[in-house]
Amino acid sequence: MSRPMTKTVTVNTVATTSLRETKKPEIKPALASVWKEIQGADDWEDLMEPLNPLLRDEIVRYGEFVSACYKAFDLEPSSKRYLNCKYGRKNMFAEVGMEKPGYDVVKYIYATPDISIPMQSTACGGRWIGYVAVSNDEETKRLGRRDILVSFRGTVTQSEWIANFMSSLTPAMLDPTDARVEVKVETGFLNLYTSDDSTCKFSQGSCRQQLLSEISRMINKYKGEEMSITLAGHSLGSSLATLLGYDLAELGLNRDGNNEIQITVYSFGGPRVGNSEFKKRCEELGVKVLRVVNVNDPVTKLPGVFLNENSRVLGGKFELPWSCSCYTHVGVELALDFFKMENPTCVHDLDAYIGLLKCPDMEQMSGDGETFNLFHKLMDSFSSQEFVNNHAWPWHQAATYVGSLVQSLAI
Repeated sequence: MSRPMTKTVTVNTVATTSLRETKKPEIKPALASVWKEIQGADDWEDLMEPLNPLLRDEIVRYGEFVSACYKAFDLEPSSKRYLNCKYGRKNMFAEVGMEKPGYDVVKYIYATPDISIPMQSTACGGRWIGYVAVSNDEETKRLGRRDILVSFRGTVTQSEWIANFMSSLTPAMLDPTDARVEVKVETGFLNLYTSDDSTCKFSQGSCRQQLLSEISRMINKYKGEEMSITLAGHSLGSSLATLLGYDLAELGLNRDGNNEIQITVYSFGGPRVGNSEFKKRCEELGVKVLRVVNVNDPVTKLPGVFLNENSRVLGGKFELPWSCSCYTHVGVELALDFFKMENPTCVHDLDAYIGLLKCPDMEQMSGDGETFNLFHKLMDSFSSQEFVNNHAWPWHQAATYVGSLVQSLAI
């Protein structure tokens, strides 16, 4: 069983001084020779404090693959590709500014929120949620293995935000041969992962069916090669990445006899996904999860405001009766510290995460001395929202203010 642990790297003005004092010229080893450790084979032991340069580069690289999802997603209601990707698979990376990323997109993935919103008219319930890509031969040589990548965008539309707020646990039961009813995950995330929309012209089957089919196809195509499966996502996307990692491992799709393909999840600003039994099972199956979080990001504290890993045990000894209903984070945490009060949405912004990792010496963004009324901003966001237009940004702001309000009340 993998050992659970949390490592914290705080990037702020205080930590910056230490980084400057300890910097020494160093030669990075070839990624191909240490890729298993970088992908978490040893739970990132001795790679977090200080943050290993190779690991930092890989976190940034996978974060940019997730950022590409946002840049390519079409949110213009009048567009023929509304809620779809703006670009074709072959030129998507180039169109979003990623020249020669070393990967080829092999499939677009669609998901269907099993939620209806009053007065919302959408031609197709399914919407583009991300893509599957595979490293080309040149990149495979640099990486030391053939990397099968799944990248998920985060929450954008109203129904996806509602899925985020469905704070109830339900048995995952993704393996038909072994129900494991004690393993529970958040209802909204599971619905988005497993729901199907037969009217959607872009996809066939649920998000889950699309992913399991395509990843299995890639594994069979490159059978005999050294491989890895990397799942990356931001916000809601990180929840889907974690669910997929668990699903693949529970079904044994990453195992061929004595050979096991390493599964690694890079989670950016991700919420809690399941209960303690879900966390335990992920560890038993060897699913490696690196959670990159901003300590000021309220989304990473949800769901489970009241029932979480901190309320399972009394006095460090006695497990409480409701422990099985407590949400619990999975994996190893890399904590960043940045906050800019003038624009509270930046605390959850993926580009802010990536920017801080790229420039660890940047000064801490502080909002000291400035105040604003979160409650009134929240009310303004909801009262001004027009359901018919289906614009996503006010909902994004509202959700951020909800989380910020929760955080400010220390609940």
